Amino acid sequence: MAYEITRENVWAGEIEDRAGAVAEKLESVSRVGVNLEFMIARRAPDKPGKGVLFMAPFRGEDSVRAALQAGLSQWTSAVTLRVEGPDRPGLGALITWTVANEGVSMRGASGAKLGGRSVFYLAFDSAADADKASAALTDALNR
Repeated sequence: MAYEITRENVWAGEIEDRAGAVAEKLESVSRVGVNLEFMIARRAPDKPGKGVLFMAPFRGEDSVRAALQAGLSQWTSAVTLRVEGPDRPGLGALITWTVANEGVSMRGASGAKLGGRSVFYLAFDSAADADKASAALTDALNR
C-alpha cells in the first residue's frame, strides 16, 4: 500500500503553562466540529509560565474561524509535510534517514502509530527543503 505525502497547514499558538490551558483550546475548536488529527503541546523553556500548542488540520471557514478565535494562527515559519501509510518496523528511521541523506535538516518531527497505520508530521525551514524531502520520501517509501 502506498504512502501519502502531503503538505499540511499546522496552526500554533501560545498558551499559559497552567492546568486546563490545553483543554480550553481543544474545547474551543471542538465546538464547531473540528476533528483534529494532530496536537502537541509543550512548555516554552525560554518563556517561563508559557507554552506552545500545535494543531492540525483546520479546513473550511468555520474551522479556520474557530482556530483564530482560539488564538491560533497558521505556523508560517515552517513548512510541514504529513506522511501517512502502513506502519512497519523501522519506518521512523527510514523516514528520518531519507530526509537526512538529502542533506535536509528537519525543524521538527512527530509520529504516531494507530493499529496498522502511521502518521508523521515533519517540519522544515523552507518550501525547497520540504519539496526535496517529499520527492525523496515518495521514492523511498513507495518502491
